[in-house]
Amino acid sequence: MEPRVRYEFDGAVATVRMDDGKVNVLSAEMLGQLNGALDRAVADEAVLLLTGRDGVFSAGFDLAVLQTGGTAALEMLRAGFELAERILSFPRPVVIACSGHAVAMGVFLLLSGDYRIGALGPYKITANEVAIGLTMPLAAVEILRQRLSPAHFNRAAILAEVYQPADAVAAAAFLDRVVEPDDVTSAAKDVAVAMTQLDKAAHQATKLRARRIALSAIRDAIVADAAQYEEQAYAPAETANA
Repeated sequence: MEPRVRYEFDGAVATVRMDDGKVNVLSAEMLGQLNGALDRAVADEAVLLLTGRDGVFSAGFDLAVLQTGGTAALEMLRAGFELAERILSFPRPVVIACSGHAVAMGVFLLLSGDYRIGALGPYKITANEVAIGLTMPLAAVEILRQRLSPAHFNRAAILAEVYQPADAVAAAAFLDRVVEPDDVTSAAKDVAVAMTQLDKAAHQATKLRARRIALSAIRDAIVADAAQYEEQAYAPAETANA
């Protein structure tokens, strides 16, 4: 299997970089490699820094698999949202360096981090399901709900609004901060290093307390989405178009 995820550990911070040479589609292979990288970060007791390739964080699920449907699509969808839930409940701090476009499932991963730094530029940050005729999965709705302000939650989920990084900080809270593209990884690394000073046990326990309701809702939604998919209650959601 060709590596799509690179793992680097410097003794305190684990940097996990997605790079499939294109738009970082969240295929079954990519999701499996990401989970493997998270396993290594847990074993290393590392603060996690997740990023993408230049110009693209992730453009969402593998569209070809979704169009084919069936078991492979269902398993990919479930794995994607289970990864987001895992990041939301990760035992150490999670910093995300959004290196460019974040679309659909890419946005849901972005919103699962504890601190998110984005690259300035003409990049799209959007949950675009409704714009392309797809009903948003319940798990996606809950991930948006736990992070965005009510007004922008509705605009992002129901109206598929497209945000650029500069608008995605104060207005919508997709990001906590934006920097020049050449600085996004180093800025995220600085934040990650600072977070190594947090007490491990207190951070983990407080994160789970603070996100208890959201995590429960997301877990229930993943199960409900799988049941609805199997019943063909709605078409599979996500796109890999940035």
